[in-house]
Amino acid sequence: MRAVDIIEKKRNGQELSDQEITWIIDQYIQGEVADYQISALLMAIYFQGMTEHEAAILTQAMVESGDQIDLSAIDGIKVDKHSTGGVGDTTTIILAPLVASVGAPIAKMSGRGLGHTGGTLDKLEAIPGFTIELSTEEFIAAVNQHKIAVVGQTGNLTPADKKIYALRDVTATVNSIPLIASSIMSKKIAAGADAIVLDVKVGSGAFMKTVEDASQLGQTMVDIGKKVNRDTMVVVSDMSQPLGKAIGNALEVKEAIATLKGQGPDDLTELVLTLGSQMVVLAKKADTIDEARKLLTEAIESGQALEKLKEFIRTQNGDPSVVDHPDQLATAKYQIDLPAKSSGQVAAMEAEKIGLASMLLGAGRASKDDTIDMAVGIVLNKKIGDEVKEGESLLTIHANNEDVEEVKQILYDNITIADQADVPELILNTIH
Repeated sequence: MRAVDIIEKKRNGQELSDQEITWIIDQYIQGEVADYQISALLMAIYFQGMTEHEAAILTQAMVESGDQIDLSAIDGIKVDKHSTGGVGDTTTIILAPLVASVGAPIAKMSGRGLGHTGGTLDKLEAIPGFTIELSTEEFIAAVNQHKIAVVGQTGNLTPADKKIYALRDVTATVNSIPLIASSIMSKKIAAGADAIVLDVKVGSGAFMKTVEDASQLGQTMVDIGKKVNRDTMVVVSDMSQPLGKAIGNALEVKEAIATLKGQGPDDLTELVLTLGSQMVVLAKKADTIDEARKLLTEAIESGQALEKLKEFIRTQNGDPSVVDHPDQLATAKYQIDLPAKSSGQVAAMEAEKIGLASMLLGAGRASKDDTIDMAVGIVLNKKIGDEVKEGESLLTIHANNEDVEEVKQILYDNITIADQADVPELILNTIH
């Protein structure tokens, strides 16, 4: 086979064979096919698209390019959840103990955050003593015994995806649905998931800007899941404003604890119950979404989910007393309110830019070597649709430095107050 023939075939809009896709990915990893040829193939895929079968074969080839985590020693159906990224997205820290508390095993590998906030691992490390470094044996034992463990990604998972992603970044081919879908699915499958729930974000703070694109991405991932024998469900959710009220690491842990006590923001609670219900059904711990939702609601009301959070923290060497005393978490030196400049309704809160403001305070990383300040961030006092009077606090800035003028300016530029507002729907579509 020759790479040039495969590129030409895709350029002309033809379907590639399984052998062609597998061969070119394999040769690329071995250094036999050059970056410029893969770049040309990516551009051909960008314009010509891929069939669902091609996307599934590409996914499988990326999975097989590196290590695969074997979780077969864990009892039950391992369901993993992935979000395409958002601002204030605290869901994993709430979902993992909540779903585990009704008996579904959560064996999760999470990443670090680059950009506006820390990733799940950074947020968990805001809990004193919490460790994400468990050996494979400890990880499996923790899930069998406690139904829950969250660790950092290990080993050489999907090296083909890493190489291709770096190329997509610099060749203007990031925004291709089959390429995004195969990238996400390959990582989840290599990490050992039996079933997958995906939260595809849409709106200004998300990668996908329209419900149509987000739904198409979701459908492509569900189709890939079917082809590779992984039950997959998708929720398309709004990210035109930050999720919940807290943006920042310790602040989001506090919000997660409040949500498991039944005192969380409405939107965050709703998204957690929607995603959690799908996870419980896929794990075969309930037959219907309604039944699963009832189980999860009862787990919050009875305190069972909160107990599971304590158990989870204790198992990973953290201090579970933070659950009863969240004020033990890192607190910023200064709390600075942002007063509204006019009266009306909050009409827009640009999630991405508010996330950026939080990063400037030190809550996120601009480059992978940056250190994160666990205490800082932003807590929203108003959300889209809320009434606000001139001078009333829109949000509170949590900072360890008094000079927050630049942050204030970004926030003012990205929050709109108008006579009336359209409140965005949170759950826009579900696909399975």
